[in-house]
Amino acid sequence: MSSKLIGSESDFFAEMATRACQYVKTASGKVPVKNVHIQKSHGQSSLETIFFEGYILQQSRVSQQMPQRIENVKVACLDMNLNKFRLGMGTSVQIDDPKNLEKVRQREMDILKERINKLIEAGANLILTTKALDDQAAKYLVERGCIGLRRIEKTDMRRIARLTGATMVTTFAQSDGEEGFEKSMLGELECCYEQSVGDNDFCFLKAKKGNNSSCSILLRGCNEYMIDEVDRSLHDSLCVIKRTIESGKVVAGGGAVEVALNIYLENFASKLSSKEQIAISEFADALLIIPKVLCCNAVQDAAELVSKLRVLHNAVQNANTENSEKFKDVEFTGLDLLEGKVRNNLKEGVLEPMMSK
Repeated sequence: MSSKLIGSESDFFAEMATRACQYVKTASGKVPVKNVHIQKSHGQSSLETIFFEGYILQQSRVSQQMPQRIENVKVACLDMNLNKFRLGMGTSVQIDDPKNLEKVRQREMDILKERINKLIEAGANLILTTKALDDQAAKYLVERGCIGLRRIEKTDMRRIARLTGATMVTTFAQSDGEEGFEKSMLGELECCYEQSVGDNDFCFLKAKKGNNSSCSILLRGCNEYMIDEVDRSLHDSLCVIKRTIESGKVVAGGGAVEVALNIYLENFASKLSSKEQIAISEFADALLIIPKVLCCNAVQDAAELVSKLRVLHNAVQNANTENSEKFKDVEFTGLDLLEGKVRNNLKEGVLEPMMSK
């Protein structure tokens, strides 16, 4: 982060990125970065960014008469329309008596009411759908004190289903030809509430304690460009932490590994009498590109600094047992590009995941 726009606030975001990765870490030691959901909202300082144990949706309730907050939430995840029932395309109904026309309209309304009742009887008090939820359905939900959200992205819905343990339902139809909704298809949340953040309304779905399958970060910033830049930097940081946790080991950074390998391979090549010696020597030279480019990017003298590194790494690798104490920790020597010198990068905390090397 130190070379990015948020370099001055890197301590704050580094702690948040680490917390997010530790939160979604699985029992097997994997860190699925996709499970860290990032939302954006304009306004305030980027230090107002918040970490949330659950899922954040940029949605508002279908009706403002619905409760703003509910506890012990039972979630129904639907991939279907919840609006006034209509007969399918190509279906025609002949009505002889005009009085029956009103009965057809009433039946269309009753089918919707029955579907809402089946959801609520199963225990649902938060209804999410990827499609429409009309005013008539909202009226029934308001009467029963439930919250409804509509037109949620399918990717969001799948993540919410995984977080809550719900099953995505595409139809109420059952094998016996009737319609119904099973209680086992519901998911669970600790609470759900709507809150205005900046110019937008957000719904916060807080996960049950012990459920660490997903978390969210709500980014704040003065404008869109700033927030997008913070998003990119944060994503890069999450990926670095993921590789570090999954690798389980770190190595000294700042060109230390490349120079150490360069010395080792040159010594190894000198012991070979075949033409493989040339290939190994060329590969050893190629490794020095990394510290040289690092020096050039920092406007430092690449030749001088790389030479100093080579001297130190050569001394430690060729030291005999009597001199080993003298060269203790020298193998961790890398570049200090701010001061333009070499230093012990393990001690200074300049580290890289071993997996990357």
